[in-house]
Amino acid sequence: MQEISSFNPSNGKVLGSVVVKTKQQIETLITQSAVAQKTWQKMAITERVKRVSEAFQAIESKANTLSELLAKEMGKDIRRASGEVSGALYMGSYLADASFNALKARHTSGNTQLQYKALGVVAVISPWNYPLMMATNLIVPALIAGNSVIWKPSEETPLIADALFNALQKNLPEGVLTIAHGDGEVGQQLVESNDVNMIAFTGSKAVGHDIMQRSATNLKRLVMELGGNDPMIVMHNANLEQAARFAVAGSFENAGQMCTSIERVYVDQRVAAQFESYVTQIAEQYQVGPWNQPNVNIGPIINSKQHSKIVAQLQDAQDKGAQFILGQVEQATPYIMPTVITNMNKQMSLENEETFGPVVAISRFNTIEEAIERANDTEYGLGAVVYGGKGANEVAEQLEAGMVGINQGQGGDGDAPWVGAKQSGYGYHGSVDGHRQFAQVKVVSGR
Repeated sequence: MQEISSFNPSNGKVLGSVVVKTKQQIETLITQSAVAQKTWQKMAITERVKRVSEAFQAIESKANTLSELLAKEMGKDIRRASGEVSGALYMGSYLADASFNALKARHTSGNTQLQYKALGVVAVISPWNYPLMMATNLIVPALIAGNSVIWKPSEETPLIADALFNALQKNLPEGVLTIAHGDGEVGQQLVESNDVNMIAFTGSKAVGHDIMQRSATNLKRLVMELGGNDPMIVMHNANLEQAARFAVAGSFENAGQMCTSIERVYVDQRVAAQFESYVTQIAEQYQVGPWNQPNVNIGPIINSKQHSKIVAQLQDAQDKGAQFILGQVEQATPYIMPTVITNMNKQMSLENEETFGPVVAISRFNTIEEAIERANDTEYGLGAVVYGGKGANEVAEQLEAGMVGINQGQGGDGDAPWVGAKQSGYGYHGSVDGHRQFAQVKVVSGR
């Protein structure tokens, strides 16, 4: 029997383990999921909404237990872990209702009706950095559309995924939601299966490319969010203190392990010195430590491989002319101390690749055209931010990203979609149109 052990990234201690199913067991799981789906899709959508909402509401009493497990396994401090758990439980019911409103049959002009039917079996492959929230955002609309879901969580955070799954299972029909633990081989088997009809994935661009290739044989439906290299432009007429606070928070949140983390900051050279001073003062206030240490803002990096990648980027930046105004290249595992560098340039991997660590990387610009060009000079296009007064809207219009924030974060308000441009996404989720991507549109005409 093969198992995956889960470790506390702060101290390397084993927290527990989960069983990995064999290839034959995965095939059986897919078959059982397909059978359960036939009954689930026949259920009235109002009943599906009721079942899913009640399943999430029933585990609100377990929020504290889930929060502590999430904090230990992923590494984020208990306050942030509690926020994710409460957010995921709330979103379970909220997304069920929102999906219902999006997926109700509707009439066009004349006697034509648009219906939204189930696709079949949906495989949800979710990441470790927000292991509950990211999964919930994909699982719920898939279920409300009448699909069954096979959830393949990250092998970095299997225990919290297992805990949520087991809690939800008690209030859902058998086989409608199942879980498949394992590494990339399990994911590949789900992607290649002819009996899996859709893949909903959040993760790296490289894995996204692989999923698309493996899905081509039977033209699976795909919704994929594939990371980012989000830029921030600070104009000369920006509120510099507010901009600095956002730059630091956007770079350090979740130890920088966030797809919409601010990865590159371009600041007008006329105000750069003052902005960099503000950034340094704010960044110095952040504290690093384990999940249960008071006043911690930055937790551990998830594993040694990711830690080494960040250190390599810092070394590359130093070799190519970066100046460290806070922090240094040498960083002992499992933490990356708050780091601020200036003189970022196009030759550095720090500018061209996603870092996924608590680093504020700054470069000065002479013209706004130069800033826009560098901000757009990337394969990614998830989010972007501009801080400024007059002219900020015009800058935002020219930024090539799925989500752009003007003097605020890049995620939209309300039921806005979570959407990436370029190679940061394929399809999207959230919003009326996003929920409908988990369904087959059926046009029925006549009486």
